[in-house]
Formats: sequence, structure tokens, C-alpha cells
Amino acid sequence: MTHTDHAHVHGDDCGHTAIAHEGHRDYVHDGHLHHVTADGTIEEHTVCVCDEHPELCTPDHACGEHDATHRHAADCGHETVPHGDHVDYLVGGHLHHPHGEHCDLHGLVAV
Repeated sequence: MTHTDHAHVHGDDCGHTAIAHEGHRDYVHDGHLHHVTADGTIEEHTVCVCDEHPELCTPDHACGEHDATHRHAADCGHETVPHGDHVDYLVGGHLHHPHGEHCDLHGLVAV
């Protein structure tokens, strides 16, 4: 999907978190991953469910970035990143997915 009327210009100092994604840079913007093409078109990307970013239950994941009582939600302070058909939360360079009383690790991302 592309954004045809996207007034914001993504770049090094735009204020949005940039992550490495499939050999290029995407920007985390309001729960979406925006990729700027060579002609300036904004494409919406999603992190794949793959070996690097699996959809696994990892109840023993202890990232140290937040305590066990933290619950991810729209206002929790962590940015949302589309992953497969769901949303994960960007926490200290990796993707967290809330699952019951724990967070699953859905892979690392280079921020």
C-alpha cells in the first residue's frame, strides 16, 4: 500500500524511529512502517513472520528493558510495529508481543 498524500518528509532528523528492514530503512510512524522510495513515494511495510522474526511463544524471555508487571497497550510508551497480521511493540531493539502474563520475543531489529 502507498500513501499518496503524505505531507511529512521522513529522513535522519524527522523525529520518527528508523529501523533496518529487508536491506533498507523504514520509519515507525503512528503504528506503521513507512518506506521512502527513490521517487519519494511512501510505501507501507510490515515485518515478515520468518526465521528472523518468528511468531513464537517465549515465556522465558527476560529482556531487562521493563519489569514483568508492564503491560503493552496503546499508551504504554513503546512504539507499535506491524508484524505479520498483528502488532508488536518496539522495546530496546527487539519486538515484543503481549501474550498472557509475559511478552514473547518476535525478533531483533536494528534501530
